[in-house]
Amino acid sequence: MSANVNVSHQDRAALLIEALPYIQQFRGKTVVVKYGGNAMTNEDLKAAVIQDIVLMSCLGIRTVLVHGGGPEIEGMLKRVGKESRFVNGLRYTDEETMEIVQMVLAGKLNKDITALVQKAGGRALGLCGIDGGLLEARRISGDLGLVGEVVKVNTEIIHTSLNEGYIPVISSVAYGLGEDEGASLNINADTAAAQIAAALGAEKLLLMTDIQGLLRNVEDPSSLIKTARRKDLEDLKKEGALSKGMIPKVDCCFLALDGGVKRTHIIDGREPHVLLIELFSDAGIGTMIEE
Repeated sequence: MSANVNVSHQDRAALLIEALPYIQQFRGKTVVVKYGGNAMTNEDLKAAVIQDIVLMSCLGIRTVLVHGGGPEIEGMLKRVGKESRFVNGLRYTDEETMEIVQMVLAGKLNKDITALVQKAGGRALGLCGIDGGLLEARRISGDLGLVGEVVKVNTEIIHTSLNEGYIPVISSVAYGLGEDEGASLNINADTAAAQIAAALGAEKLLLMTDIQGLLRNVEDPSSLIKTARRKDLEDLKKEGALSKGMIPKVDCCFLALDGGVKRTHIIDGREPHVLLIELFSDAGIGTMIEE
């Protein structure tokens, strides 16, 4: 990205000074980022996210990147002639589909992201929930196949990675328990990120989405809810004022808050450098949810 010649040296200095208290506040703290949506498929946005993640790490923020990969999974299923099936918004995962999910998430996509972080000057360690028993899960009841619900997060491997200066890049495939002992289970990446954030006692959970944030009126971009208490959103849910697509994101934020995460954010991954704007500017971006 080329420098803006209309920005003065003093303006640049002012931006750094504005960021200073936030750098001091978050240094040494853990921040979990759920990476997904358009920011994973648009090359310019992808580069911006990776740069943000590396900069966060360089500034001393213990940064954990959790990713999904719905479009990539869908693309591979189409390539092999496998039709997708969804139940209440969740992908039905039979054994063949689970093989592809694991191949895409824990294999190519995870290593591609890890390589991008390395290329940008960061130190990344690609992991999935099976590694070190990081995510242990039981199958969700109902007709979803090999879709799991995390029952335990083993944080040792994450802490070890962070303590050694690595950025853990985690895909949402879990180690099965019970009837699925030793099998791989497909986990919703937002939920996985929320539970990892809670287990780590993270300062923040940042959920990257393909929308501006929470809107009071989905037809009106100016109705963005910038800051909300949990009770406010629970009331809006009861009133039916939240769109169905946002309710699972909000529930993930509640899950993280239940686990002791201080603040959660739903932010627009279509904006370049959205992570830096949220963390290091007075204005912030998207919707911040706290107790």
